[in-house]
Amino acid sequence: MESTKLKGESRKLGLNFCLCTFAFCLALLAQPAHAFTIVEPAEGAKLTSGTTVTARVDLGKDSGIVQVRYYWYGGQDDTLVGQEDTTATGSIVAPVALIGLSDHDPAFGGPLRVPQDGIGPMRLLAVAEISRGRLGTRSVFDEILVNVEPAAALATIEFETDKPLQLGRTGQSSAFGHVDSLGKVFELPVVGEFTDGVTRRISSPASGTAYQSSNPKVIRVLPHGLLQIVGNGKTVLTVTNRGKQVSLDVGVTVNDEPNEPPVADAGANMTVKAGTKVKLSGLKSRDAEGEALYYAWSQIRGSKIALLDVDNAEASFLAPTVSEKRTYRFKLRVTDKKGADSVPAFVDVTVEP
Repeated sequence: MESTKLKGESRKLGLNFCLCTFAFCLALLAQPAHAFTIVEPAEGAKLTSGTTVTARVDLGKDSGIVQVRYYWYGGQDDTLVGQEDTTATGSIVAPVALIGLSDHDPAFGGPLRVPQDGIGPMRLLAVAEISRGRLGTRSVFDEILVNVEPAAALATIEFETDKPLQLGRTGQSSAFGHVDSLGKVFELPVVGEFTDGVTRRISSPASGTAYQSSNPKVIRVLPHGLLQIVGNGKTVLTVTNRGKQVSLDVGVTVNDEPNEPPVADAGANMTVKAGTKVKLSGLKSRDAEGEALYYAWSQIRGSKIALLDVDNAEASFLAPTVSEKRTYRFKLRVTDKKGADSVPAFVDVTVEP
């Protein structure tokens, strides 16, 4: 009797062990494949401009990595860095901040200097180059958004433009060869002089700058620090940041023919497979007067890709090879024949392996 009881308990233990092992294997299979990731600094970290932090990556399942290049760029920058060397020109927005190799400590990382003139949201892009032997190389990337603050105090703010500013002057041209007109959207460069002697761009509200127009019927303040001409006359633009303030007198003399700004539509977000041709469509963009539109596409997130037909209603690109889901963001601006601009529209394209 006792022997039979022991045998029964042994079978039960064996069955429980098998069930646990099976469940564990299922759990492992259910886990997503691990890919190349920036570990340090962390997403959302608060960093101080000009300081040095440690860059650290987890290679995940990506094997054959020979080097990792790190780039800093502004959170609102339109054109991303190109993956060329530091001597390249044209598409480069920022030089390579660090090249991480296998013998570095930590591997493929190391000391990374936060831009001295950095302020507000900044993206850190890490691009890993993977060797494929005779097939050459391919790259994978990860990027994070951090917030950069200078340790120094803001001393003064200044508009970097003519003073007073006159819009609509004869011969003054803008995008697509149009003179300033009703509906035109523009940005004014604003810089801050800090007590550490560094001049920083603070045009973006994300850097702490707030805009105000004394006459919204002449210049209207839009989101993201954009300004729009809506009528003739005079106004005073005021920007405030960290308790400092500066004002700019602006006069507008444009053709006052009624013209509603167009509306940009970059289409719905989409998910695609690597290697497929992706078409971005702005065909649903519209103009109240039914005029033809000029299109301007740009990439603002993800490792730099070759975007074709950027001045057409439909732009396209070849979805790159990825180890894990990666998101690419694109921006569309449209302009009508009279020079009125739209507020930007955005579309995200998620690429799967």
